[in-house]
Amino acid sequence: MSEHHHHHHHAPAIPVTMNMSFAIAVSANLLFTLAEAILALEANSASLLGDAGHNFSDVLGLLLAWGATYLVSRASGRDYSYGYRRTTILAALLNAMLLLLAAGYIAVQSLEKFYNPVAPSETLIILVALVGIAVNGGTALLFMKSSKGDLNLKGAFLHLAYDALISAGVVVGGVVILFTGWLWVDPLMGLLITAVIVYGTWALLRDSINLILDAVPQGIDRQGIVSYLSALPGVTQVHDVHIWAMSTQENCLTAHLVMPEHTLWDQTDGYSKVGTMLRENFAIHHVTLQIEKDPDCQTQDCDEVD
Repeated sequence: MSEHHHHHHHAPAIPVTMNMSFAIAVSANLLFTLAEAILALEANSASLLGDAGHNFSDVLGLLLAWGATYLVSRASGRDYSYGYRRTTILAALLNAMLLLLAAGYIAVQSLEKFYNPVAPSETLIILVALVGIAVNGGTALLFMKSSKGDLNLKGAFLHLAYDALISAGVVVGGVVILFTGWLWVDPLMGLLITAVIVYGTWALLRDSINLILDAVPQGIDRQGIVSYLSALPGVTQVHDVHIWAMSTQENCLTAHLVMPEHTLWDQTDGYSKVGTMLRENFAIHHVTLQIEKDPDCQTQDCDEVD
């Protein structure tokens, strides 16, 4: 004999401020990217052209993140019983891949400049890159707070933050060339920028792949959850514990609780209290619990938490 309970929440609506943040970031970066690409060709700068290429990946990444954030708010249907929440995970993964592609593009352009150095327009490079710091740094601040708890928004934030860093590197390179005439500094800055992007993107790529594979999300205390469930009144065993991400904002849990004598139905607001505790203390938003009376569980490995 068993009982089953599912505790869930409806799809979250997109805050108006978040829509505004995406609109501002996309518009500002698209206009700046077009201007920077044209000026980079005029200045014969590999680092500036690389920055423009990465800025374009920013625009694509922001559009991906914005679209995924919108799809999260759509209700579930017959064919998509979970709605479109997992598109945020796909967007985070695609953003990581875009960052790596942008890094590859910058590396190729930089290596070409090493073998075929061209005197760049240092003053133009410095001025454009300074504007890039303001544009990218300012729009990155729009997502900084939200990125801490959402991998999708973290991808958008990293795009913008790295571009601000890249622009700062371009400024440094331009100043050095202006005072020394060392043409190799420009492609060297391009390669350093590539290394920074790859290093910083690795964690985003790793976490995105883990979520795609339904691994326990980063920051979730699995053992703490098992200990809490095991300590519930009447629970003698906990098994078949599975934790995964429904989206970059919501986590799910299913578990079997062996309760030979009493069930959560016998307790005042039993299921509601468990759902509230798991949400507030362990960031679990969707809870499915199966209560089993038989202490032998009738399943394999029932005496182990798997």
